[in-house]
Amino acid sequence: MGIFTALAALLLKVLIHWIQNFLTENFDTTEANYLYLVYPVVGIFLSGVFVRHIVKDDISHGVTRILYAISRRQGRIKRHNTWTSILASSITIGFGGSVGAEAPIVLTGSAIGSNLGSMFKMEHRTLMLLVGCGAAGAVAGIFKAPIAGLVFTLEVLMIDLTMSSLLPLLISAVTAATVSYITTGTDAMFKFHLDEAFELTRIPYVIMLGIFCGLVSLYFTRAMNSVEGVFGKLQTPYKKLALGGVMLSVLIFLFPPLYGEGYDTIELLLNGTTNEEWYSVMNNSL
Repeated sequence: MGIFTALAALLLKVLIHWIQNFLTENFDTTEANYLYLVYPVVGIFLSGVFVRHIVKDDISHGVTRILYAISRRQGRIKRHNTWTSILASSITIGFGGSVGAEAPIVLTGSAIGSNLGSMFKMEHRTLMLLVGCGAAGAVAGIFKAPIAGLVFTLEVLMIDLTMSSLLPLLISAVTAATVSYITTGTDAMFKFHLDEAFELTRIPYVIMLGIFCGLVSLYFTRAMNSVEGVFGKLQTPYKKLALGGVMLSVLIFLFPPLYGEGYDTIELLLNGTTNEEWYSVMNNSL
């Protein structure tokens, strides 16, 4: 499981970076790039056509779909989810869609585990374990973080597992992270170093940061639900695509760091020390 999910994560990252580099490699970061007004609309349109006319199924909200499959479908996830989320999300993100690759790859990994279990006619508990192994391997493969994959599966998916089931989850996560290290190098996704030792006097600031981040996440969740409610009232799918694409394009044109998954921007924020590096983060933002 770990090998399959790591290769799926690698394919997703390669497709995203290839599309993004192909479209933006000649951009001048010192000037306004008006193609930012075009690319996100094109990406959302292509993804919408792909989902509506080829997939013919809703593949949004990847984690929610996994939870639904676990609670209502005995862990069985449709076969097309092993590849459709990779293709649709790579188009969306590569063309500038300001979303992460986590949910698509988690759905893909869980779908791989579910369909492998169905193929070999595994019992229900074993199939559920394979779904969890797929999710753990997917997170570990995309972030090179096996413990994160294990914790995500236990805390978010909340699969009813015994203590003995933790070992397969950990093996899947470690295997996926190892494959990612072999194929993409040993550098961590977010590299940073501490110049000073941590002091106990900083604990109150850490607590305040945690509270603030929790409030921001709550705001983000409620804002997203509100926007989805507004878009849900639009009857024509192409109206949703047009409105969403135009709004996203304008935001990315005004704030280019919003383009794509944003991991490069986060890394520059963690390590940027010179004015040139900070300017490259802002990329001529207003």
